[in-house]
Amino acid sequence: MSQTEINAGWQPSARPLNMKDFKTLVLSSLGGTLEFYDFVIYALYIDAIVKPLFLPHSLDSLTKDLFAWGIFAAGYLVRPIGGIIMAHFGDKVGRKRMFTLSVAMMALPTFLIGVLPTYESIGIFAPLLLLVMRMLQGAAIGGEMPGAWVFIAEHVPQQRYGFGIGALTSGITGGILLGFLVTIFIDLCFSMDDILNFAWRIPFIIGGIFGVISVYLRRFLSETPIFKALAARKALEKSIPVVTVIKKHKIACVIVAILTWSLSTTIMVGILITPGRIVGGMYHFANLDWRIGGCIGALTLTLGCILFGWLEDKLGTTKNVIIAWGGLAIVSLYFYNSLSADMSLTHLYLVWALFGLFTGAIAITPIIGTRAFPPAIRYSGLSFSYNLAYALFSAITPTLTIYLLSPDHLLGAYSYLGAGIYIALVSLLAVAVGFYPLAKTGWHSDKNQ
Repeated sequence: MSQTEINAGWQPSARPLNMKDFKTLVLSSLGGTLEFYDFVIYALYIDAIVKPLFLPHSLDSLTKDLFAWGIFAAGYLVRPIGGIIMAHFGDKVGRKRMFTLSVAMMALPTFLIGVLPTYESIGIFAPLLLLVMRMLQGAAIGGEMPGAWVFIAEHVPQQRYGFGIGALTSGITGGILLGFLVTIFIDLCFSMDDILNFAWRIPFIIGGIFGVISVYLRRFLSETPIFKALAARKALEKSIPVVTVIKKHKIACVIVAILTWSLSTTIMVGILITPGRIVGGMYHFANLDWRIGGCIGALTLTLGCILFGWLEDKLGTTKNVIIAWGGLAIVSLYFYNSLSADMSLTHLYLVWALFGLFTGAIAITPIIGTRAFPPAIRYSGLSFSYNLAYALFSAITPTLTIYLLSPDHLLGAYSYLGAGIYIALVSLLAVAVGFYPLAKTGWHSDKNQ
């Protein structure tokens, strides 16, 4: 790859996809699946496990909600720290090394959650230790997500860029699907007493083992051709990459931050909070029913990521954001308006499948974000802006969502639409960003960005 190619663009030039590309996609996606499973399994067990086993029984329901989801959000608060550190070395010594390290960092705390003593055994230290484990997980995934996207962006050919990022994102979100499947298996195989006594530990222990497998699998990946070209030509960033990002790429950071707000809200509210807290809690569907619904939504989400990645290559960014994020704004309002305690499971699963498909719009965030920065500081630029925004918006989203869902607060009689309104608003923000030139074309050396 010539210096001109490195400076003029942000990914390998056009060529057919080959077997090496597919191997890279499969191994990267599988590793992301296993790591994201480790991170989200906590959210799927908040109501069934975290609140009854790790928090004092004397707390009222709302306080338990806030504490339990607060511990979940803590994982997001430390994401910028892990992300910035790993991205720094990713831009300095290589994408592959940090890509492997992030999985190893996720495996240990996930396994330890599976063997933690509960509140009944050690009192207040139980939620505190759980909080520490969540923070370690957050630091790990802070490097994993941007690292994975950069890794694929610098491997796949130009005309398959959207598909490559979409396929990888579908693999990462496949971790949510895997989490639902494992919890469904636990529900079917064990009684509630058995789950509370010991079976809840199984998904976390399995997750830790999955992490070790991921570390091994990533040994078979090769460094990205763009990083190798930069290193060979001594064109790597000589100063601290994140400092360069802050000084010279503010617009790109803002674009990624807005799109991250859209992505984080969609995942946290639409995929993680909705099943247990809304469908199970507000509309009183049985645990197995809402877990199956969440599984269906997670499945169509993975398909949606591939679909909207493919459409990016075919239609371009502006048309794609109108279809994907604009469609999500409409479908989210339809989905939450359709929910009722007496709706049939068939109807519930159908509207959930449609909603899940359009949540695949989240794949557009890394598609735009990865190409918004020059190669030498790409990992740091994406990681800094993405993780900082994710930490900020994910810290406030659980509390804001619970607030919007309360009929005693802002929306009153329309509180049942609170989650849908929130998702629709951030979706429209993403549509607006899709019209900005840098979002549409990506970074080029001849532009002052």
